[in-house]
Amino acid sequence: MKSKAQTRKENRRKKKSKLCHCCGKTVMFCWNCRCGFSMCQDCMYENQWGMTCNGITWECPDCGGQNGFGNQ
Repeated sequence: MKSKAQTRKENRRKKKSKLCHCCGKTVMFCWNCRCGFSMCQDCMYENQWGMTCNGITWECPDCGGQNGFGNQ
């Protein structure tokens, strides 16, 4: 029987795949908004021209919220 701490540690280390709302692919990394919208790196790169004006933040197409790229 496993201890609770060991089970939590194993769950934390599992790689979780995410679903891109734009292309529908399951990928390992997605840009996420607080509203639940997620976009894979390829879709973000293709649509970056309409989602950011400064390269530091991006605007969620669903809720209009501002999210950071994590580069500042």
